[in-house]
Amino acid sequence: MDEKKEIQKNIFENIHKEKITKEEFLSVLKLIAPGTSLRIAVEGILKIGKGALIVVENQNLIPLIDGGFRLNKKFTPQKLVELAKMDGAIVLSSDLKKITFANVLLIPDSKIKTNETGTRHKAAERTAKHAGTIVIAISERKHEITLYYKSLKHLFLETSELLRRANEYLQFLEKQKDLFEKNVEKLTRTELRKIVNIENVLSVIQKGKIIQKISEELKRYIVEIGKDADVLKIRLKELTLGVEKETEAVIKDYSEFSLNRINSLLNSFSFEELFDKNKIFQVLSLNQSVSEKTKGWRILSMTSLENKEIALLIQTFSCLEKILLSQKDTLIPILNDKTEIFIDELESIKEKFNVK
Repeated sequence: MDEKKEIQKNIFENIHKEKITKEEFLSVLKLIAPGTSLRIAVEGILKIGKGALIVVENQNLIPLIDGGFRLNKKFTPQKLVELAKMDGAIVLSSDLKKITFANVLLIPDSKIKTNETGTRHKAAERTAKHAGTIVIAISERKHEITLYYKSLKHLFLETSELLRRANEYLQFLEKQKDLFEKNVEKLTRTELRKIVNIENVLSVIQKGKIIQKISEELKRYIVEIGKDADVLKIRLKELTLGVEKETEAVIKDYSEFSLNRINSLLNSFSFEELFDKNKIFQVLSLNQSVSEKTKGWRILSMTSLENKEIALLIQTFSCLEKILLSQKDTLIPILNDKTEIFIDELESIKEKFNVK
């Protein structure tokens, strides 16, 4: 018995410390999205005025099950609704195709911290943390569906409320995209004129990362809304097209640190932190004067050059300013028969942005 408790303790400690990625959580939400068999069953339970505790089985869950009876029957929403009329928890197979146990008592470690007050929700949170699995608690009194997954808790909202919040985010995203495009255009002009300042750079990176963060929130709402989110999904794709690539190109142009490192730090920022340009400045570790620091990745990517050719140009000339001022004879050894095309493309870019 002591050995069993020690094994359970080790399992809990390891899982509790595990970081849950956004992609992982979205994949869990998709399992319970509107239109899925599991969501139909859960809503059916609410409709008949019952509560329930539904757990997805994994190897860590078995020691936490007590009593009840084994079913091992094919899962259908109707069967789950009928079994919810009993008091105990219902266990589904890991692939959600079978109902493996019913009317069971869950006995997770009582030392696991929980902020819940009700017996059912306490058991749900502790089981999710202890077993590292999905647990759904349905409250007949509050008429609520709560998802617990490992250390996360998520309360499902009505579709109308989700749509309202999603549209608010979409309006915010549209404003940020407009500002992003204006800042990108301004940065392009100043880079071509060789008069870049730190504000130009920070504004593009700030707006780009804010857009990416908003889009992550909207993706979660889209998953939760399900089939009614098709228009939102299309609009989100339109508004975020090219933003990440453009933002990363600016980071590559001005920061001496690796792109992965900068992305990792900026992606961990809250909205409040992203609106503080000083914090972004500190992460990038830029000099106040950046006019001679523009490597040129972003501008040169507007041409037909391949990445390896752009890298060779930057390696040879060190910055965009020197590349723009370079003569044809200095470009030929690097670009060979692409030299004439490259020079013409640079002139076209300058004309497009009204730079002489």
